[in-house]
Amino acid sequence: MNLESVMQELEALGKERTKKIYMSNGAHEPLFGVATGEMKPIKRKIKQNQALADELYDTGNYDAMYFAGVIADPKAMTEADFDRWMDSAYFYMVGDYVVAVTLAETDIAQEVADKWIASGDELRMSAGWSCYCWLLGSRPDSEFSRSKLEGLLEQVSKTIHEAPARAQYSMSNFLYTVAVSYKPLHEQAFETAKSVDPVEVQLDNGKSKILQAPANIQKAIDKGQIGFKRKYVRC
Repeated sequence: MNLESVMQELEALGKERTKKIYMSNGAHEPLFGVATGEMKPIKRKIKQNQALADELYDTGNYDAMYFAGVIADPKAMTEADFDRWMDSAYFYMVGDYVVAVTLAETDIAQEVADKWIASGDELRMSAGWSCYCWLLGSRPDSEFSRSKLEGLLEQVSKTIHEAPARAQYSMSNFLYTVAVSYKPLHEQAFETAKSVDPVEVQLDNGKSKILQAPANIQKAIDKGQIGFKRKYVRC
């Protein structure tokens, strides 16, 4: 399949209701409104194709950008490639659920995520913290440095209340993910989440939202989910 044929198939799968949902979360034209599960038949035909993924991503169409992450070959992408993708990630659903997810399947994931977290750029910071969430939720605990994760917990504790809004979401999710998916620091992450609570995010519409990391961690404890690891990062 080529760019034109994939775009035609994606357009045929688009639904106005889904499009409105994506736009309410920050997506803008061009987009078709394709539910992610509807993309699986096209993925089965293509499997992985990095050249096509880059072409799709460069269209700026949200559905095409998402599908680019589905068929990307993460190990064929360099740090410069991920930076280029982030340059075009115009809202969090691209940065956190396309770029960060794809990055999480590489050997350079932590190195790049660290750089993005330190960047001071809202969407890069969010993607960096999100990448750690995808990593911790899918890789064995033995692949991580406990001391490094302790340092990141301390960083969240000291900076989450002053961080940009989107980064606050991902930092709160990082606390949750460490507590649930990285057993060696379960207690410390839970205590950190409680110590920074409440985290109030200021929304674009002038309202605010309280994040619920401690309550969500407690729910995971009650359900016996501590130690949870997902089998696949990408759909």
